[in-house]
Amino acid sequence: MPVTVVRLNLVDPDATPRGLSERYRTALEMAAFADERGVSTLQTEEHHGSPDNWLPAPLAFAGTLLGATRRITVTVSALIAPLYDPLRLAEDLAVLDLASGGRLITVAGIGYRPEEYAALGTDWKRRGALQDEALETLLAAWTGEPFEHRGRTVRITPRPYTRPHPPLLIGGSSQAAARRAARLGLPFFPSAHLPELEAYYHARREEYGTEGWCLMPRRSPRCCICRRTRNGPGRSTAPICCTRRAGTRPGSRARCARRCVHGPMTWRRCAVRASTASSPRRSAWRSRRRAARWRVWCSIRCAAGCRSRRAGGPCGCSRNECCPASRTEAGQFSCTRSGWRGI
Repeated sequence: MPVTVVRLNLVDPDATPRGLSERYRTALEMAAFADERGVSTLQTEEHHGSPDNWLPAPLAFAGTLLGATRRITVTVSALIAPLYDPLRLAEDLAVLDLASGGRLITVAGIGYRPEEYAALGTDWKRRGALQDEALETLLAAWTGEPFEHRGRTVRITPRPYTRPHPPLLIGGSSQAAARRAARLGLPFFPSAHLPELEAYYHARREEYGTEGWCLMPRRSPRCCICRRTRNGPGRSTAPICCTRRAGTRPGSRARCARRCVHGPMTWRRCAVRASTASSPRRSAWRSRRRAARWRVWCSIRCAAGCRSRRAGGPCGCSRNECCPASRTEAGQFSCTRSGWRGI
């Protein structure tokens, strides 16, 4: 089934503290807007010490998103688990699971930046062992029973809302990550379309005698990206949607995957990805914060229209607001100027 995702990592390399505060509050407004219009998931991420102000506290931000919404799922993808104290992490995730009624999904990864480990005083060379310890501790802690941890007996309360434990996936693109997920009986979430790694995961799962499943991106996923056009000096028209293949380098001369309503556009003219995280190409906008807000809200509106039409309801987008290539992230439906059709 189609899944629509709004990605929020709050990147803004030139923002002041006041500007970042406005960006965070705008993200909460977007989350509530998405929740009301049937978007499937809000995704948060984690990086530390990034010069572009990348979100460093995904659990704190996930809590605010869960508090601002009532239905939508919030995913932390990915949480760099070795950087956390396992017991405190088990408590934090249990509380978020209880407060949200099971709407938080955590993808645990090990990261790829040694400088993050150095900044937080964690040994980069031990990241694999620390990841194993963190995952095993989480699964033991969420049972609510006493267990051994670093030579002492501990017990974590309260127990989470979700049984047998809060949704926990293993992220990564290596065989070590696949083996870890298979050994622990946890779902595997590769970072790219890697069918050979999926096969390896299932082979190891059968070897360990565990259950699990793999959630893998498509070979050529589609992203809905939007811009706000101007019709003469000082006049704005409705947002125009177009698509591109995921992974197109920001700032390149690559054109949209198909023709937009007003003809083909370069990546710069079309705007950056539908996310509060954008590239320096946002400089083409007169107001960066307003541009980011419009891109995300327009993509939400377009995706919600696709979902509404599929369910037999009305579509909130007019025929001039979506191009022939506009579709949900899973690529199930498109909007044509003469109406909606399945593809």
